[in-house]
Amino acid sequence: QYQDGTHVMEDMFYPEIINPDTLEPVAPGERGELVFTSLCKEAMPILRYRTRDLTHLIYEKCRCGRTTVRLGKILGRSDDMLIIRGVNVFPSQIETVLLKEGYSPNYQIVLDRVNNNDTFDVNVEMNPDQFSDTVGGVTKQEKALAAAMKTMLGINPTVHLVSPKSIVRSEGKAVRVIDKRKLF
Repeated sequence: QYQDGTHVMEDMFYPEIINPDTLEPVAPGERGELVFTSLCKEAMPILRYRTRDLTHLIYEKCRCGRTTVRLGKILGRSDDMLIIRGVNVFPSQIETVLLKEGYSPNYQIVLDRVNNNDTFDVNVEMNPDQFSDTVGGVTKQEKALAAAMKTMLGINPTVHLVSPKSIVRSEGKAVRVIDKRKLF
């Protein structure tokens, strides 16, 4: 009733928080990846199941009187999966569509939240042979690419075709996702 974390039935589940990179347990109250072990499943035991959800455990007694451990608010994911408008989206799915449709694999996903709704924009670099002299030609290509992505993902992104080499490159791993949503 106080909305201060989800109570865990500790006689049925053993929750742990681990560092997603080292897989080592973190200090009590510290943020990390939630891992569950089921203490009562027999036919198909679940041992140290990695949820990929980032959170923390709250060990203090709850204002409702319960003394079991509570899960803090989910802060994000430890893998590259994104949840957009309730749909699980992997950046690799977008890259698959781009390559299938003949586009450059250089893209950037920009997520934001406007009026409590997620916005989902994908900036895609065009190849030099894909340029069109008319705005209508580029718009037609954007709509076709958005339709192909909707078929793969189940949700409709807003596609923006941009000129070659206009998406910022960084040393090492490319920054594919810019998430401007304020989720916590």
